[in-house]
Amino acid sequence: MSGILALGFNPSEWQSRFAILYETLLITWSINAFNWLLPGRALNWLGIRPRTVIGLLGIFFGPLLHGDVAHLMGNSLGFVALGWLLLLKGEADFWAVTLVVLLTSGIGVWLFGRAQAYRLSSDHLYAVQMVHLGASGIIFGYLGFLLFVSFFDEDPLSLILSLTVGAFYWHLIPGIFPKPIGISWEAHLFGFLGGILAARYLPTIKALMF
Repeated sequence: MSGILALGFNPSEWQSRFAILYETLLITWSINAFNWLLPGRALNWLGIRPRTVIGLLGIFFGPLLHGDVAHLMGNSLGFVALGWLLLLKGEADFWAVTLVVLLTSGIGVWLFGRAQAYRLSSDHLYAVQMVHLGASGIIFGYLGFLLFVSFFDEDPLSLILSLTVGAFYWHLIPGIFPKPIGISWEAHLFGFLGGILAARYLPTIKALMF
């Protein structure tokens, strides 16, 4: 019943949880506003560039960078919605899941993601280098965790969260399958798998972290 008890009203705890989401968004929007002012959006080189040494930096910096306002806005809404549901299980769970999905999505993209794709312009086919940006891997990680946590945790709150997310966010699941060049479906897939992994081994992960 610990998850249900975690929903008890404690102003300082709820304020702290809100601050996590607010401060994360503030930092992310500030970084992107600065990047969009730079020539050629220079910070985009800190995204994940599969199987390159510099691309390893993207595992940690890539989720902060976004292609444009629409990209960032979409991910911001997903982060707030699913992040808040995850925070209902407590801050320790939130940080443990976030770390796991950050690493699984980032490493998965670096190892297996597309390094280049092809565009057709008129009658000419040309290669485009892929730099994977955005927090969608983390968001899909939250999705995977929330959908599957009730399979591994008998806490009633976990069941409520799985049913809620299944009812309202099931339409996101096709995002883990191959998509056009502008979408890093690899990040979605490996983030989602990382969320399931976090759901399965959450107690062990928290014991190692905390």
